[in-house]
Amino acid sequence: MTGRPRRLRALVSAATGLALATAGLAALSTAGAPASYASDNGQSLRPAMGWSTWSFVRRTPTEAAVKAQADAMASSGLSAHGFVYINLDDFWQKCDSNGFVVDSYGRWAVDTAKFPDGIKALADYVHSKGLKFGFYVTPGIAKNAVTKNTPIEGTSYHAKDIADTTKTEKNYNCKNMYYLDYSKPGAQDFVNSWARQFASWGVDYLKIDGVGAADIPDVQAWDTALRATGRPINFALSNNLPVADATTWKKLANSWRTQGDVECYCGPGPNGSGYPLTDWSHVSSRFTTAATWQQYAGPGGWNDLDSLEIGNGDKAGLTADQRRSAFTLWSMASSPLLLGTDLTALDATDKAMLTNDRLIAVDQDGVAAARIVSSGVNQVWRKREANGDYVVALFNTGTSGSSTVSVNWSQVGFSGSARVTDLWSGADLGNVSGSYSATLRPGETRLIRARPASSPAVRYEAENGTWSTGGTVDSNHLNFSGTGFVNTANAVGAYAQFTVDAAAAGNATLTLRYANGTTTDRPADLTVNGTVVSAGRSFPGTGSWDTWADATLTVPLNAGANTFRVTATTANGAANLDYLDLTQP
Repeated sequence: MTGRPRRLRALVSAATGLALATAGLAALSTAGAPASYASDNGQSLRPAMGWSTWSFVRRTPTEAAVKAQADAMASSGLSAHGFVYINLDDFWQKCDSNGFVVDSYGRWAVDTAKFPDGIKALADYVHSKGLKFGFYVTPGIAKNAVTKNTPIEGTSYHAKDIADTTKTEKNYNCKNMYYLDYSKPGAQDFVNSWARQFASWGVDYLKIDGVGAADIPDVQAWDTALRATGRPINFALSNNLPVADATTWKKLANSWRTQGDVECYCGPGPNGSGYPLTDWSHVSSRFTTAATWQQYAGPGGWNDLDSLEIGNGDKAGLTADQRRSAFTLWSMASSPLLLGTDLTALDATDKAMLTNDRLIAVDQDGVAAARIVSSGVNQVWRKREANGDYVVALFNTGTSGSSTVSVNWSQVGFSGSARVTDLWSGADLGNVSGSYSATLRPGETRLIRARPASSPAVRYEAENGTWSTGGTVDSNHLNFSGTGFVNTANAVGAYAQFTVDAAAAGNATLTLRYANGTTTDRPADLTVNGTVVSAGRSFPGTGSWDTWADATLTVPLNAGANTFRVTATTANGAANLDYLDLTQP
């Protein structure tokens, strides 16, 4: 398989189903839209849901405050709808005039005035509520560790051996963080020791903040360290990461902030704390970044639009229409849903928004929507789910004046008519032919599910089928569907096989999606139930391994289960195979 690295993604489908069931969302459809090279650490097969201290608690987190939010998450019923993370962000550390106070191994010390029982006890409390605990760190090593030349746990090395004191890392609290020099022995061991400490405390989610392109070695080190702990830890990157390195973030982490903070820092308290937490300009600017980053989201790695400021009514800084629009955008983007509001004072209107399982299902379907209309204040987004349904969001992003937003079904991806459901209200809007439109107030949204009246294609992901020895499921190229694609062995006779179900006997249309990044044809015999239906079918070059094409043919199928096999006829093997769509009259 020269030029095509392999990455086995075993048992992803089973794990995905388990993740959804655990979140109380077993009825959701599985992913069926473009994704890219994703982390294979087994975490965040669906976007994380929970709460973070930063927006509301901000610089004054305490043990009591975090426990109160955990209590409210459980008692409010939000956890039953999938909101399970309680994430302690920055300012848990103790500082002196030289920066972070450190422990005997050079790691940040906990501010015991804020957390008298320590972080492990807090994590244990969160876990006792049936929730998960998140934590926070930034790259580098503290100045105090270098000044004291603290030893690196389990090694003969010390802080001065691994610090690059010519460069200072970005940090938002105590500052005074030096870069780590990963060419020096002991640097990875230092990060490993920190990761082991966090794992021993019961951390389930780790946010590493202040990350930029220069910190890729740190992200790699933390990815390695977290895996080595043996504890499942969701790995999140922040903030405003460069999209030029998107494939790197996706390979190493489970989410990445696509923009700066959603908070407006315009409240009356110190450093702009207090209400309002945000404003519409900080939310609406995320439409463009969500569109730019869309192609990189998929199971195992998500575009993070930052905290969702819903829960405290209008005083959070958004009108009810704007809050619904924010939730709609976050869900269409399949962004993590991490609330930033005060859960101990939930507004009834907002609680109804947050417990709308139809909206949550859109976020958790694992498909990042694409923007198909952007005209002034009018925007339309769409995603296609694996069962053939289309989810469509219409927005008026303006701050004054109503606007009529329209979209043709052909723009969405189908023709004819569709059964339409309003996902915010649950209302059945009946059959709608040709197009859909809505007149929206400023900041208002309309979110619909459209089920085409014509028989939708049923999608069979190649990675859920079978393949001959030497084949792998890979995810190292862009724009595939589901969780990966099948990369057969380079050999005559190498095959991939699908089992497809026909509602009735008769002809059906099969559309096979493939990529061939070479200039050499990769012909294959196509068989149905052991009978050749297309001998030596051509699969020519598609320009790159990131570019996919369709091969469509009409074949006879039996009622019920049928086997469709693609068998290579040359030593180059078959093209990469993404999925098979089945359509019957």
